[in-house]
Amino acid sequence: MEPTKGILQRLKRKEESDILIAEKYYTILSAVNNLHLTNREIQLVAFTAIKGNISYANNRQEFCDIYKTTSPTINNIISKLKKIGVLVKDGSKVKVNNMIVLDFTKDITLEIKLTHG
Repeated sequence: MEPTKGILQRLKRKEESDILIAEKYYTILSAVNNLHLTNREIQLVAFTAIKGNISYANNRQEFCDIYKTTSPTINNIISKLKKIGVLVKDGSKVKVNNMIVLDFTKDITLEIKLTHG
């Protein structure tokens, strides 16, 4: 009997901007790790990853303008994302955890391995 081999499936998705690539990446990360992030939380993480931090007033205002939200909503999301380690405080800045920041100006290839046990 021949041993069962793993399955390889390749998916390709083309996005038009860095922020859309970042949103797709954090959506996948959330799903694979059962983080249950909302669309708005994913948008904030992606935006923060692209901008470098969400602490500067101009970054917060830009996020509010683009996504039609408010500063108190951002604060609530930041609080939740810091608790689960997605966002971290770096001095006076709130940034995306370095472990999950990529260069979204480049093509990204992800390998996701789902194993038994």
